Formats: sequence, structure tokens, C-alpha cells
Amino acid sequence: MSRMFGTDGVRGIANQDLNCELAFKLGQVGTYVLSKGKKKPKILIGKDTRLSGDMLEAALVAGICSAGGQALLAGVIPTPGVAYLTKHYRVDAGVVISASHNPMEYNGIKFFDRNGYKLPDELEDEIEAIIKGEKRVDIPAPTGGDIGSKMIVPNAIQDYVNFLKHTIDVDLNGLKLALDCANGAAYKVAPMVFSQLGAEVVAINDNPNGININWNCGSTHPEGLQRFVVENRVDVGLAFDGDADRLIVVDEKGELVDGDQIMVICALDMKERGLLKRNTVVATIMSNIGFDIALERAGCSFVKTKVGDRYVLEEMLKNGYNIGGEQSGHIIFLDHSTTGDGILTALQLLSVLKRKKQKLSELASVMQRFPQVLVNARVNPDKKNFYMEDHVIAEEISRIESRFKGAGRVVIRPSGTEPLIRVMIEGADQKEIEESAKRLASLIEERLN
Repeated sequence: MSRMFGTDGVRGIANQDLNCELAFKLGQVGTYVLSKGKKKPKILIGKDTRLSGDMLEAALVAGICSAGGQALLAGVIPTPGVAYLTKHYRVDAGVVISASHNPMEYNGIKFFDRNGYKLPDELEDEIEAIIKGEKRVDIPAPTGGDIGSKMIVPNAIQDYVNFLKHTIDVDLNGLKLALDCANGAAYKVAPMVFSQLGAEVVAINDNPNGININWNCGSTHPEGLQRFVVENRVDVGLAFDGDADRLIVVDEKGELVDGDQIMVICALDMKERGLLKRNTVVATIMSNIGFDIALERAGCSFVKTKVGDRYVLEEMLKNGYNIGGEQSGHIIFLDHSTTGDGILTALQLLSVLKRKKQKLSELASVMQRFPQVLVNARVNPDKKNFYMEDHVIAEEISRIESRFKGAGRVVIRPSGTEPLIRVMIEGADQKEIEESAKRLASLIEERLN
């Protein structure tokens, strides 16, 4: 049986893979494991705007209450908001109901510990083993006055907004910003933060109806924002994903500025101000070669991890680094937050722009992006981790890499949340890498289905 917890919690099609029974058990067992025997533990819950969120929230709350816990409901709020408020409110754990950038039919449940960090594999494995019956424990079944309860947290959004505003020491007066809220969890918080800091704010995709989250909008579909920025003469466009832990930016010319570029811009500014710890940035193997070159040219070091923000965070905590992230725009500023935060990332980037009094296109020019193609191969879920065991696939990868002669690379990795294998090829010739990536993806689908 495959592992229940992926790279970002338990995720699947709501009411099918992730049903109410599983949500109840996650609430019940999660409360037991994370409360460490405390009576009436407090568990904070936030969610995005998906239609299935209410259903899963009800089941999750029931599980928490059945274990004697108190469920504190923050409502619709970005994932990093739950991480921050879990520590700020001094509760025992935080839970987010969201499938981030995935389509609306998906949903997910992920936990934060009392310090606002995502759970290590060991704790997730313990929760999973108890749910699957592989580890026998006596979960309390309180009665009478010991049964748990739920309550609404009335100031959750404003408390999170106040925190975000204090992560920078400049105002945003004079900036015209376009916010693509992805019809997701940022739709209230993001306009509040930037407008209260003095920016002129125009929000799009900020009218969620339960089914339009991430639908042709947000960080995974920034094309509409690119057009909007140019047509409305906006200084900067900010595109969030469904739970607002990622950010993709659009400059005043309508050009994309991705996570690699954001990290380089912010890291070099931190270096200039003596704030870049150990003079190092943490990224993943998916980061562009241009990222490496820009940092080396500026006298900075970098460390690469496996794909996934949890691995970036592990490296940062282990070695004392304070900025790291992914090309997808999931960036961690450890001096401010325990997880990636799209709104916080935007604030750090905009503060650089204000201090240097430059346009975003000028700041982004510090890094040259090499052509990079990403193609998804949809495969049998039970086979997505066996691509290198297939000799035909392995031989094709070797053939492509040998043709590049050191001037390109192939990165293959299984998705942590979907039945996909992601094929990334980087090189100097756009046409060549596109053809190679499509051919390799087709071969993988053929061999693993």
C-alpha cells in the first residue's frame, strides 16, 4: 500500500480518495499524536475556498472533538496564515484543508506542529500507522464534559494581516499592483495587506464560488495577469496559488519573474545589507542554471535539495540558512516564517524594489534564465516511482544527456500529489529540448501504463 502522506500532507479527489471517514480519522489520530497527552488540546483549522472544504472541515472537527480536542476555526485563510497563527496563538497544532495549486476536485489535509512547522516524516508515519491499524494505541474516547468542542476565531485574518505588514520597513506608496488571487485563500488577505501599506491595488480572480479556484488563473496560469498588467499599466503583478503559499510575479512589461529570480533578487539585497546567513541560498534540483550563475557571479553560495519545500526547509534548519525555495515560487524567509508564504514573499520583493528605486524588469535582469521545458507524463499511480528501473527509459535519458555534452540536463521526478512523472529538460536550444521532453514523456507514459 502506498504512503498516505505525500510531500504536502494527505491529498486526493475529495469525497473519493479523501473522504469524510479519512478526514475524521486524521482529526482524531492527529489530535492524539500531536497533543502529547494534553487534556483539551487546541487545534487550529484553516481552509481554502474549495466546495469540499466545508464537508471535510466538519468531519475533521468531529474527529478532533471525539478525541477531546478543541477545534478553533479560522475559516478561509492562506496556508502560511495557519502556520503563523498556530505559533502565535500557542495552540497544540494547526491543520489546513487545501490542495494548493491542484484543480478544485482535489483537496488535502496537512498538519503543522505547535511551532508552525510541517510535520517530519516520523510523525506523519505514526499517524498513518495508527489509522491503518499497523500500530495499536488506545485513543481516549471522552464522554460528558470531556468531549471536545469547536469555536470560531474572530480575528484570525486581521492578526495574520498585522503580522505580514510588519515584515517590511517601507511603505508601498506610489506602486500600482495587480493581484491575481486565484479565486483562492488570498482573496481577502492579499488586497488588505497591500492596500493598507499604501499601494494602489487592483484585484482579479477574487470572487471564489467553490469551483473556480485555480481555474485558468493564479500562479499556475499567469497569462491573464500578464495581459492585465500591460493593458492597465501596472507596476507589478502578483499571482498566488489556491492556498497562497506560492508566488509568481509579472514585471511592468508583462514578463514572468519566477521563484528562482525572486530568490536571487532578495538574496543579493540581503547580502548587501548583511542579512544573508552563511552567504548561502537553498534551492532544489529544478532551479535554472541561470540561478547558479547569478549567485556565483555575486559571490554567493547555493545548496540544492530534492524537490519539495520540506526538503528545502530541512536543509535551512540543519545548517542555519535563512532563505530558500523553489522555482515554482514557494519561498521560505526563515527570519519571518516557518513555511513558504506568497504574500510575505511579495512584500520582501517589493521592499527591495522600493529601496533600490528600480523597476522590476531591471531587478530581474540580474539573472538570465536558460530555456527549460517541463512536461508531465500521466502514469499508473503504482508505477510512478519505478521509472529508473525501466531500462528503456533509462537508456533514453542517457542518450539525451550525452547529446547535450554538458550544456544541458534532464531531471525526472514523480509528483508528490498526482499520478504524474515530471520531465524537465534544460539546454541552450529551445526547440531541441521541447522535442526531447515530449518524446521522453510519451515513452514514460507508454512504459508505465
